[in-house]
Amino acid sequence: MMIRKIFLSLALCLSGLLLFVLLMAAVSSVSPVYDFPEEESFSGESIYNPYHSLDTLRAQGVPLDWKRANFHTHTKVDGILNECSHSPQAVYDSLASFGYDIVTFSNHNELTRHPFDTALQVNVYEHGINLLKYHKLVFGAEKVLAFDHLVPAFLFQRQFAMDLLGRQSDFIQLNHPLRTPLSSERVLKNLSGYQIMELDSGISTEQQYWDWALSSGHYSTALANDDLHYPDRSYCIAVRCNFLHASSGRYEDIKDCLLQGCNYSMRVPDYGSGDWAVKHRMNSELPYVRDIGLRDSSTVFIVLSERADSIRISGEGHTTLSLAESSQSAEYTMRAEDPYVRITAYFPGGEVIYSNPFARYHAAPGSVQPHYFSDVFTQKRASINIALSSLWNLSVLLVCSLLTFALIRCLSAIPKLWRSKEK
Repeated sequence: MMIRKIFLSLALCLSGLLLFVLLMAAVSSVSPVYDFPEEESFSGESIYNPYHSLDTLRAQGVPLDWKRANFHTHTKVDGILNECSHSPQAVYDSLASFGYDIVTFSNHNELTRHPFDTALQVNVYEHGINLLKYHKLVFGAEKVLAFDHLVPAFLFQRQFAMDLLGRQSDFIQLNHPLRTPLSSERVLKNLSGYQIMELDSGISTEQQYWDWALSSGHYSTALANDDLHYPDRSYCIAVRCNFLHASSGRYEDIKDCLLQGCNYSMRVPDYGSGDWAVKHRMNSELPYVRDIGLRDSSTVFIVLSERADSIRISGEGHTTLSLAESSQSAEYTMRAEDPYVRITAYFPGGEVIYSNPFARYHAAPGSVQPHYFSDVFTQKRASINIALSSLWNLSVLLVCSLLTFALIRCLSAIPKLWRSKEK
């Protein structure tokens, strides 16, 4: 009889735990339901050049000064929920040894202080404690948004989280879409509210999901980050990075650069495969962008520091528009039917460089190039469907009530079981 009671008690406890998890998932499912606008490609006579701030330097003959940066970095934090055992100072030193000039600390739902210079403080954190790894880097927030859906399975839930974050931040990066379950083509074509797409999770160099969003009229620039958790593992550190044309590592300068789009992203091989001397030496010899921009109002060009195996100009629908093979430079004159183009350069050593997109927009005659892409590409916001929102949240309330009732019944059965006598 005692063994039977123990097994039944364990079963009831496990059932209670499952019911509690389901209840938490249901409670956090509260969300408005949206109607999403129709897809619309970029159009207009003008072309936004994310590298327009380089024009003055080019005219003066001044070499470009790129700063290497990683924005998605984890460190040891107070408490038990640690994804990295290394301190902010140790992580910074590790990245600095590979030539990184800018390092920000983006711990999950926590703002981390710069380890040695308050002037270089960047308020950024990774939002998301959900089971589907739907994560966002939130820049410029004064506090962390605690709310999250435990299981953000629906597009409207993901949009709601993005809208909430947008109210208390300067800009947002959508993190690792390739590693986020249910990040389908439909989701990427409709989701709005972010300004930066995180590239290259290590699974693919194609970044087709970025083109899904761009082809639907959602303009974003790109960053490729290590998403660093293990600075002591060679295959985790200095394998993705960004180069910014920023005057300093201060937040206002970083913000100005990223909201212009005056940066490029890069995938870097794990040189030496564990031989740290080789890895450090090769990271000091990376190929780089000598020049990039727009000339004659419609010709996109890039000049590299060394020959690439191929330089691909791609556009709407992930279509290859032009391919220069075994070349150090490439250019492409955008046609009226090209909504946007972006450049990808593949090098013999396995390095890959990604430019930000050049995209069409409507401008008033005689107007100057806008400073920020947000001044050009106003994201079409999804509208709340009141009827469906009411129906959804009433359904959530009903499910929560049923789960609460079942949980109470389950837990109350345990003491009754032990009070019962064997007949």
